[in-house]
Amino acid sequence: MLHREGSASYQELNEDVEQGTENSASVEARKEEEENIGSIILPDGESGTSSPSVPFIKSCLKNVFAVILLFIYLLLMAVAVFLVYQTSVDFREKLKHPVMSVSYKEVSLYDAPGIAFYPGKAQLLSCKHHYYDQIPPLVNLGQPGEIECTTQKISYADPFTNQTMVIIKKIEKYALIVQGPRDVRKRELVFLQFHLNETDQDFSAIDYLLFSSFQEFLSSPEKANFMKDCESSYSSWKFSGGFRTWVKMSLVKTKEEDGSETVEFKQETSVVNYIDKRPKPGSDQLFFVVFEWKDPLIQTVQDIVTANPWNMIALLCGIFLALFKAADFAKLSIKWMIKIRKRHLKRQSQAMNRIT
Repeated sequence: MLHREGSASYQELNEDVEQGTENSASVEARKEEEENIGSIILPDGESGTSSPSVPFIKSCLKNVFAVILLFIYLLLMAVAVFLVYQTSVDFREKLKHPVMSVSYKEVSLYDAPGIAFYPGKAQLLSCKHHYYDQIPPLVNLGQPGEIECTTQKISYADPFTNQTMVIIKKIEKYALIVQGPRDVRKRELVFLQFHLNETDQDFSAIDYLLFSSFQEFLSSPEKANFMKDCESSYSSWKFSGGFRTWVKMSLVKTKEEDGSETVEFKQETSVVNYIDKRPKPGSDQLFFVVFEWKDPLIQTVQDIVTANPWNMIALLCGIFLALFKAADFAKLSIKWMIKIRKRHLKRQSQAMNRIT
């Protein structure tokens, strides 16, 4: 009896042990299956406790960041294209509108200018060189005095008169050419007096013009043509009787585009009334004029094109290099996005196949 009860209890205990073993085996199988599924979803070595949506979120962020970078580089490309256009426009404008450049050259001696007077009926009484603005008191007014200047008398046809009338009526223009001052350091000046006995005009004045070099006039074989060219090129001025006109000259040289150079004079004049102290002043007129250099500076004017083609080329090379780099980056970004998308779809399909 006791033997039967012991064998029965032993059989029940044996069954309980076998059932517990089967349960533990099934639990281990489930754990292995879950680990396999976790390894399929997270193939990059992520722990099984992480959420399966984390890699997807990371890939989405990478794609968004790549798209943003792509748009930024497209914007930079647009800016580069605009800079190319604007640079070309500025280059053309600078070519069309050169900038005026003014430079000054200091000299101690000028090339003596020529002063051409057209006195008409007036007579030259005296001509002297003085220094340091020191003009001695006037003596023997209205009487011929010393002529210390180098002078030349010349007659030529008026360039502004009809040449046919000049030939028929033999109309000629009389000019008195006087050598101007040279030494600007010593403030050299030329002082001239003219006298006019009678005039049928209401106002009395003497015309004059300045040209660049008295020596060129002396060495010219055709002095008449030389003076005609000077009268056509230079402006003429006047000084009136009964006054002392003080002319301060300055020289301006202009360089043309073809390499030639033109010369013109700028003048500053001051006029002082003459007080006639002669015992019996008559109806005649006295003219006084002084010529002096204003300063030792020769002004040179030329047009400079500020558009430098080498700067333009360097800027364009830099812009095109940036364009190529941006295009290359955009192409690589697109390829990278496509590759990431394909890899993500491939992993999803593998996970679904393992689950099924």
